[in-house]
Amino acid sequence: MRTPANIPGAVPVYEDFARCVHCGLCLNNCPTYRLWHLEGDSPRGRIRQMILVGNGELPLAEGFVGHIDKCLDCRACETACPSGVEYGKLVEHARARIETEYKRPLFARFTRNIVFKRLLPYPNRIAFAARLLRFYQRSGLQSLARASRILKLLGLAERERLLPRIDGHFFFRELGKTFPAQGARRARVAFFAGCIANVTFTKLNEATIRVLTANGCEVVVPSAQLCCGALAAHAGVRETARQLARKNIAAFGGGHFDAILTNAAGCGSTLKEYDHLFSPNEPEHPAAVAFGNSMRDVTEFLATLGLVAPLKETRLRVTYQDSCHLLHGQKVREAPRQLLRAIPGIEFVELPYSDICCGSAGVYNVTQTAASLDLLKEKMDYAKITRATTIVTANPGCLLQLRAGAEIHKTGQNVVHVVELLDSVLKQS
Repeated sequence: MRTPANIPGAVPVYEDFARCVHCGLCLNNCPTYRLWHLEGDSPRGRIRQMILVGNGELPLAEGFVGHIDKCLDCRACETACPSGVEYGKLVEHARARIETEYKRPLFARFTRNIVFKRLLPYPNRIAFAARLLRFYQRSGLQSLARASRILKLLGLAERERLLPRIDGHFFFRELGKTFPAQGARRARVAFFAGCIANVTFTKLNEATIRVLTANGCEVVVPSAQLCCGALAAHAGVRETARQLARKNIAAFGGGHFDAILTNAAGCGSTLKEYDHLFSPNEPEHPAAVAFGNSMRDVTEFLATLGLVAPLKETRLRVTYQDSCHLLHGQKVREAPRQLLRAIPGIEFVELPYSDICCGSAGVYNVTQTAASLDLLKEKMDYAKITRATTIVTANPGCLLQLRAGAEIHKTGQNVVHVVELLDSVLKQS
């Protein structure tokens, strides 16, 4: 099949597509196939379409774009695949091809340009936009808009309910700081704080640092770090993702860290795979490989390091929702569960189908809201079955989605990150 020359970085070759033998073992693990039972919205169906487009046998037109856009890129198919198909790499390449060869409607082009190229790479712009949104949320405008039904008339009501709550203060102020370990230093780590998380998950980031320092880690938060580029890479805006990768590799370089940590599974998956953004003959590739080898999810790192901070006993019945890019992208399953079971008094119960996406998937709940809410309803139905008072997960996007689900479906369940729960049970020295 022909490979376009205008897509930068590493691109799939024939063998990457040929690994798919169309056995169908991925089907029941694919959220969109489970929803609609359409071959075109299954992993093997999408791969077949990619091959046909690559061979010029299928036009790169609205039908193909629709099937690719409806994919969550959750990568559950990778876990199920006996042939080792790297589906995430294939779908991101397909989206990069769409980005360069397909003309989306004007409004879609405008919003994608603003979000992926003009907003996320710039911390000051993120902070400015967050302040505007915070004013909307806390000035009474949000309540007025909801009561007036104008959001429903504009078709924005469901999307608006999924908006994150903007923090009172931003984590940006912690960039450039070093936090000393409590007691004997067991490790020196760098912390990747994210982009949107700096204005919506400040408390999560602060809790992450407290848990790490309490367990003997010196934590450095490099000041020059930027958005990881995951959202841009998943959307096919590949050159922006490459630019961000270069800057982050430089920002964390030369620090002599035992590991670079993130509390966001979606970010971590992309950060570990920065080498996918550069072809082996590009000068950035060796540094991208080394950077990826240094990356760890915070739960993965803590489970390996071992908890030494004393924990208070807490009587909670908890369940755990696997974050797709932690389980399927990074192949980390047991570490979060190991940390939860280490909390004295915790009653842990498995969530049925915890490995199926909750529907967040980056910006999927904005771009494919109806499908996202269908997946969320199924997830909350299973969460009710557990009778857990607390749902735990390991990714900020999942937190937002599940918190919205608890509110929409009135389950009464609290939703927290693994490290937030650990932070809440730390014994004060």
